[in-house]
Parts: sequence; C-alpha cells; structure tokens
Amino acid sequence: MSPQKTALVIGGSRGIGAATAERLARDGFAVALSYTRNAAEADAVAARITAAGGQALIVQADISTPSDVQTLMAAPVAAWGGLDVVVLSAGVFATAPMASIDDATIDRLIATNLTGAVYVLRAAAGLVRDGGRIITLSTSVVGSNMETYGLYAATKAAVETLTRILSKELRGRQITVNAVAPGPTATDLFLTGKSPELVERLAKMPPLERLGTPDDIAAAIAFLAGPDGGWINGQILRANGGLV
Repeated sequence: MSPQKTALVIGGSRGIGAATAERLARDGFAVALSYTRNAAEADAVAARITAAGGQALIVQADISTPSDVQTLMAAPVAAWGGLDVVVLSAGVFATAPMASIDDATIDRLIATNLTGAVYVLRAAAGLVRDGGRIITLSTSVVGSNMETYGLYAATKAAVETLTRILSKELRGRQITVNAVAPGPTATDLFLTGKSPELVERLAKMPPLERLGTPDDIAAAIAFLAGPDGGWINGQILRANGGLV
C-alpha cells in the first residue's frame, strides 16, 4: 500500500471540481477525478496534474447510477491501495419558479444532487480509511433563499443534513465529514445564460464585492482535507465572501 494519501474528486473535470483536483494534487495527494460526459475536459485536468509531477486517474461515472458509484469509488482503492479523501463536487443546476418547474427538471435534480449524494456517501462511509475526510458541496443559496432556486437549494439542504448526520455515524474512526457552500462563483456553469449586468449585480452582493473563483473554493476544500482542518467536523463552511 502506498504511503501517499489519495483523494477522489467526483465531478473533477471542470469548474470547482477541476480546481480542487489540481489543488489537492499540489498538496501531495494522488488524485482520482470523475466526469460524466466530457472526457476531453477530464483528460486536460489529469494532464496538468501529471505535468506538474502528480498522479492522476480518470473515471467516467454517473452518480445517479448505483453501479457507476461502486465502480468509481473502487478505482482509487484498486490503483493506490486505499482512499483518504472524497470530495463530492458533482451536481446539476437549474432554476425555475416553483409554480412552473417541470417534471423532468425535478427528476434530474433529485436524481443527481440528492439520490446520487446518498449513493456516494453510502460508499464513502465504508471505503474511506480511518482518519480520512469526506467533503460535500452545498450552496449558499440555502441561506440566501433566492427566488427560483427553490428545488436546487432544497437538494443541497438535504446534502447538508446528510453531511452532519454522517459525521456522527462515523464516530470512532477519526473521519471528518463537512460541506463547503459556495456563493456566486465564476464557473462556466454559473456564467452561462446570465447577462453581464446580472453577473455584475451578483458580484456586488458580497461585502468583498466580487465573484468567488474556483480556486477560492478549492482552497476551502483543501483546508478541510488537510492537517489544519482536522478539528472541523459536521460543519457547513460558507465560502461566499460574506454574502450570507
């Protein structure tokens, strides 16, 4: 078994997940990263990690499918002998007023953001080595309660509850379980479909008067994954520049 610590970043091919995979690699982890559809994006992240001297492994998986989650979680164990950190960054996003949200959007958000999270946390609880870390991604909309974000925020509120309860269920194994809840962050997912005026308005909402960056969020995740975050457990870290 390799003495190097290992991390799995689920949804590590783009945005916050990609920044997290690269940050954890710089911090000395061997990093497995997953993608759902775009292999080229995942390949690019892995190439940057290996070019910098790190170790990277790519796995395709849809976390709404239980068998995919089993395959995904087993990959770093098979490659490196164990799993120390799981970061659940995969998710889907949609907004709509509650009165008009369609059935397909409801099913899609719940299947990935909630059911998929349950599948991942179930597997992580059995696979992460004692002393490891499990980190989920939520959203600061859970606190700001912005219109049209109802279902998306509800799925992430459920993830926060799962996170807190799992932290207690893993008592005795020295595994911490926490969530990071970003505010508006300059990712393609966030920026797509928004006018420059709306982006500027959202950027001015936090007291720090800017959008977060993927590296900002990755830094918060890396803190929880690293030695300085070892006494933080069962918490929701709202990385949003003071928005809420």
